Amino acid sequence: MTTSKKINRREFLGSAAAASVAFTVVPRQVLGGPGFIAPSDKLTLGYIGCGTQGLREMTALIQNPALQIVAVCDPNKFTTDYVDWSLNGIRDDIRDALGDKTWGEGIKGIPGGRDIGQEFVQKYYGKSKPSGTYKGCKSYEDFRELLEKETDINAIKIMTPDHLHATVALASMKKGKHVVTHKPIANRMHEAKLTIETAGKPGLSTHLLAWSERPEYDIIKKWIAEGQIGTLREIHNWSNRPVWQQWQANPTETPAVPKDFNWDLWLGPVPERPYHPNYTHAVFRGWYDFGAGSIADMGHYSLFPLFLTLGINAPAISAEAYATKTCATINNVSTGIKNDVAFPLSCIVRFKFAAQKELGPFDLFWYDGGMKPMNPDELSSQDQVLAPEGLMFVGDKGRIIGDFRGEKPVLYTGNKKIVAEEQKKSARADRNDEWITSFKNNTQSHGSFIYAGPVTETILLGGVALRAGKKVNYNSAEMKITNVPEANKYLVREYRKGWEL
Repeated sequence: MTTSKKINRREFLGSAAAASVAFTVVPRQVLGGPGFIAPSDKLTLGYIGCGTQGLREMTALIQNPALQIVAVCDPNKFTTDYVDWSLNGIRDDIRDALGDKTWGEGIKGIPGGRDIGQEFVQKYYGKSKPSGTYKGCKSYEDFRELLEKETDINAIKIMTPDHLHATVALASMKKGKHVVTHKPIANRMHEAKLTIETAGKPGLSTHLLAWSERPEYDIIKKWIAEGQIGTLREIHNWSNRPVWQQWQANPTETPAVPKDFNWDLWLGPVPERPYHPNYTHAVFRGWYDFGAGSIADMGHYSLFPLFLTLGINAPAISAEAYATKTCATINNVSTGIKNDVAFPLSCIVRFKFAAQKELGPFDLFWYDGGMKPMNPDELSSQDQVLAPEGLMFVGDKGRIIGDFRGEKPVLYTGNKKIVAEEQKKSARADRNDEWITSFKNNTQSHGSFIYAGPVTETILLGGVALRAGKKVNYNSAEMKITNVPEANKYLVREYRKGWEL
């Protein structure tokens, strides 16, 4: 009687490679050409979230030879009612990746869902097969099933709405998987801190996709350290977000749940409520339950690398917010809307920071929805105005003004105007190489969750200030609002049964 042992995908690939050595030893680059990576050396990835942003990023990621997407997941099977920045952008990106200008020619609308993700992955990998076909990508409705069945995958990429980020990340890390996620790490303080703490356990590597290499920040840091603007007093960052439809009250209609869309799974940990399309697709981030607002959408890109460069290693100690208000006509009477369900159409948030290792106390101002600082004299005197998005550092002797992520910084000090030379980033074949390499080597990436605590807590504190309607003082060590006790409820979430963390 013979016995057999199930082997996983990577064991099979490894044993196949070993078997080939018994016959002959041939340099890998001869077998596969320059840059060839053996299948057994590839990072295997489960891809959770096949909406528009998920598919858009997949078209670039799938072309990285160091990685293999082996499973996709989304509670939506397939629809063409997604919301995006252009009608045919997703379709055209997939066409370019496949080298097939006819792909999706029968699709009317903007496609998304796990069927599209699986089809794209299998068509792309099929191009390199002698048969022209590939069937090695599994499809799942529930990420929990994927984690149970795909035991041999190395890593998970999370491209879900914000409210699911921590839930999926924690479940993945508990299974020993490396995790890369879109921003934010979570949309509740408690979940963010728990996720970051878990990421610090041995054997796990993580990456927050908002990280990027920003050599311009090194120039800004140098100018500040040299005293070119005197003592730094304020940092201002402004964005033109939101660029999605933003509601101020929950919908009252109860349309039917679309065919092949698992609303229960999409809700995840959020308390039960009727389905409505105003919650899903690209508009989710405008709701307190599902998103984290414009600052989480865009502020991570500018602030995460800035915090790392300037050595800001502690979150804000307080936040105070000012937001637009809206009214409705009820029985012919104009009535103000009390909004505690969605982010405002625009806001200004002031964060106060204690002294850091290399900086004295300073304020950070965030603006969105068309708000920005008053035009500085240095620009007004030249008949110029601040751009719709930007970053500005104000000291007691001058200021630095740059684009949203600090690009093209200009120093104004005394009567001098100094334009920084264009900075070159290090030569990377792919922006995903940072985390792929770290995951393969079991090292922390520059964008690791464990480095993201200060910026994550600061950004989420802004949402707490908006909901509290008053200045909130924050103790990070105790995860506590110290001056407005009732605001502490905004640091946590009420979980549906079975979704507790």
